[in-house]
Amino acid sequence: MNIIKQIPAAFIIMISSLQLHAQTRNQDLVQFSGVIVTADSIRPIPFAHIIVKNAYYGTISDYNGYFSFVAKKNDTIVFSAVGFKKESFVIPDTIRNNRYSMIQVMATDTIYLSETVIYPWPTREQFKEAFLNLEIPDDDLEIARKNLDKAEIRKRAELMDMDGSMNYKYYIDQKIYQLYYNGQTQPITILNPFAWAQFIKAWKEGKFKRKDKN
Repeated sequence: MNIIKQIPAAFIIMISSLQLHAQTRNQDLVQFSGVIVTADSIRPIPFAHIIVKNAYYGTISDYNGYFSFVAKKNDTIVFSAVGFKKESFVIPDTIRNNRYSMIQVMATDTIYLSETVIYPWPTREQFKEAFLNLEIPDDDLEIARKNLDKAEIRKRAELMDMDGSMNYKYYIDQKIYQLYYNGQTQPITILNPFAWAQFIKAWKEGKFKRKDKN
């Protein structure tokens, strides 16, 4: 008796059904490839995520925005990248071959982040103490104002003794003054109205009062 004749007919039908189902599944597989670019400048988007929806598998685009992986017909493909809006695409079931290529365009997306304030002090108390004791250095305008302040100049002059350089400058100024009026009559200070005004002012302020010695 032939061995084939001993195989039940139901088992043969089951084998045929599995082969047909496997062949149908292989026909649904598609080599899905493409390039992801920006919508405004058509530049490639590197390292974008290409995921099959509800299946959690896919791939990542390379530096030139290219991708390729195996998917199935009617799969919903989700494209996502940082700074771009998500896009989705459904692989059509009407394609006749096992390859499908496309160019996916993605629009930029503006992401608003919540405000973050960074302080160099760990607590509010330390910040308050540092703020109250902060010594702000003078800017150039304030430094110039102090340098031109007459009271400040007089105060520094009273505290500063004449050194060698200052004595030399005073001697040179006197020589220049003499050479300037060389060959002509020098002005008499006693007839200078500005000198008289300074004298009267000093006299009213009591600078000529005699100081009693102890």
